Amino acid sequence: MLPARASVTGVRHEYQRLNNCGPVTIGMALSRWGFALNQYDIAPKLKPSGGDVNVSPEELAAFARAQGMDVHLARGGDRTLLRSLLASGFPVIVETWFVTPDSGGMGHYRLLTGYDDGAGQFSALDSYLGPLRMDYAKFDELWRSFGRTYLIVTPPSKRAALAGVLDWRADRAQEQAETLRVAEREAERRNDAVGFLTLGQAQLDAGDARAAARTFDRAFAATPDRALDPTRPAWVQGGLPWRTLWYSFGPLEAYTRTGQYARVLTLTGAVLRSVPTHEEAHYWRARALTGLGRTAEAQAAYREALRLRPGYAEARQELNRL
Repeated sequence: MLPARASVTGVRHEYQRLNNCGPVTIGMALSRWGFALNQYDIAPKLKPSGGDVNVSPEELAAFARAQGMDVHLARGGDRTLLRSLLASGFPVIVETWFVTPDSGGMGHYRLLTGYDDGAGQFSALDSYLGPLRMDYAKFDELWRSFGRTYLIVTPPSKRAALAGVLDWRADRAQEQAETLRVAEREAERRNDAVGFLTLGQAQLDAGDARAAARTFDRAFAATPDRALDPTRPAWVQGGLPWRTLWYSFGPLEAYTRTGQYARVLTLTGAVLRSVPTHEEAHYWRARALTGLGRTAEAQAAYREALRLRPGYAEARQELNRL
């Protein structure tokens, strides 16, 4: 049985500069294990162009591995898992939705450092707001926007301890299968864009791109949730919050894998209209252009992605194939 409350000690808080929540949060997580890296050390490596509005969980995980750390990155977490990890001394990076009155809805990382069942709250280090407490239900509503993605970084000496806490989740196939089952139930119950986005990603992770594409269609066709998207521009179409594709690339991958290249060009064009320096949008645009046989344009798009992120291995690999 888990204790009624727990707190992870030895974690340093840092406030972010513009669009630096990813570098700051991975630095805070590493501080638990004795690292003294801050955003000024980390950001130049994770976002060398300076204009990058999104550092993906995979990029954070790769950075931690480069520091010699073990990583467990997955979707489909739940409250019990988070409490178990925190009670065992593991801070948890979570990817959540974040809404401000002036800027509207966007993706945001937080580092969970504790919980209190009596108060029904998690403790978190937020690079924008500072240390805070989040009600369990409110936190889950924001977390579900990213399929309840969580990331744990630990030294190799803690590998066995982490595996013990994860239990069956340490097996990637079992975790993905359960994530899919939960996503199916929630999409049926909630019938909203976020639920369909989560289900589509789970189907894509399971290898079913066609089912994923159909489910993403349902996400785009759903009624927009203005609470998640209060500054939504008038030109934005579809049910997902307008910045969703800044962070979540499942729809772009599913539509590319099912040959819906024109759809990918439309979606990436909308992203680049807002953020011309979005390297993942350039990458998926290049994949679609390749599928359409527009090789010279695809090469240019891959090169732009690589200019923005020279270490973008997938873009380099695809460019070399042309």
